[in-house]
Amino acid sequence: MATQQRRRGRWAVCVAAGLLVSASLTLVPGLAVGAVVEEVAETPVPLTPVPAVSVPTAPVVPPALPAPPDPKPAFGAYLHYSSLGVLRMAGISRWLNGTQPRVGRSYLPGDRWSNIEGPPGFLTAWANWRRERADRMFVLNVPMLERNEEGLSDVEVRALLRRGAAGEFDPHYRRLAERLVEWGVPDTILVLGWEMNGITYTHRCGPDPEAWKTYWNRIVTAMRSVPGQRFRFDFTPSRGRDAVPWTDCYPGDATVDIIGMDAYDQPQGLSFDGQVTEPYGLQEHVEFAKEHGKPISYPEWGLFRNGDNPEYMRGMLAWMDAHRPLYHTITDYCPHGVWQCGQNPKAAEVYRTVLSGRSEPEPEPVPLLSPVPTPQSVPTALYRPGCWPLNLGDWVEYWHGGRLCVRLDRWSRTR
Repeated sequence: MATQQRRRGRWAVCVAAGLLVSASLTLVPGLAVGAVVEEVAETPVPLTPVPAVSVPTAPVVPPALPAPPDPKPAFGAYLHYSSLGVLRMAGISRWLNGTQPRVGRSYLPGDRWSNIEGPPGFLTAWANWRRERADRMFVLNVPMLERNEEGLSDVEVRALLRRGAAGEFDPHYRRLAERLVEWGVPDTILVLGWEMNGITYTHRCGPDPEAWKTYWNRIVTAMRSVPGQRFRFDFTPSRGRDAVPWTDCYPGDATVDIIGMDAYDQPQGLSFDGQVTEPYGLQEHVEFAKEHGKPISYPEWGLFRNGDNPEYMRGMLAWMDAHRPLYHTITDYCPHGVWQCGQNPKAAEVYRTVLSGRSEPEPEPVPLLSPVPTPQSVPTALYRPGCWPLNLGDWVEYWHGGRLCVRLDRWSRTR
């Protein structure tokens, strides 16, 4: 959605972050950088047209998803895209009186192809979290085009979609699939091209729905061609009609495993019942998925235009208990969230009351595979002994590979 601060990064922000870090290194004795992300050059996009390539009409479809073993759907929260999100899972579990979220969710940066391929180390903390318990799910939002939040025109988007439909970008997605298999998470749920019915993202469907659907099918076919994969592909529009009806973008049952919906409390003044009954709303989502024999999901949901709204929170949680999505993950930062956002105390109390104390089946604590080693260039922890962390913001941490800190032992020797 348009205000999602978790994924936004402009060059101005990156330059400012760099200046701030440089100043910090100059002014604070013994300042230690946790890690540095290796800079990867952007992949140039060829300007020559690519001849059309036919898409296989019968891609290999993975086995059907089993029904959730628990009468209540698996839930989680978006807490941060990086290893910080993994660390926060324990915190929200304590807040919920011990109930453990079984779903972890992250996003791939959509700025350049090298990041959409899954930069080494970016997701290893999530991979290790997923593998600690057999009943956990890892959900990853995957952009379909680079420069995904740069406001490209419909003309540019249409041209890019057609190039994707012709097969030009297939290698990027095969590489991502190979990395996910290498990291031991071949069963990742991939929310590919989310909110395609809106106007926020470059990977939107509206400029050319037919090219968009062909391109989706190409990506899924390319990723399913990688040995060892067991991916699930989640088709997730935003609730309501938005720029185009999301049904116009549906690419077909052969390449869709889950039919999701991002459902925030908006627009202002619309009741929860209105969100259920509006065109292309919650009810139509459930009926459409049933017609196509697919489970449903809610990868993004939460408060928004109507403030601290306990009625919405109560209605949404009851709706999901009644319709049993495969999973749901609340977006937990302001203005949408409940645990990390203090401006929604009434809705937070509803969420906490409903989800606290829910018993989850305890599987055998045996990992699916051996642990994935964490590359040396990625911090394994944000807090280290003798090191006081500096909170300089998410994007400073992202571009520098970890949180900056002051070495207390060195500081004391200067006094």
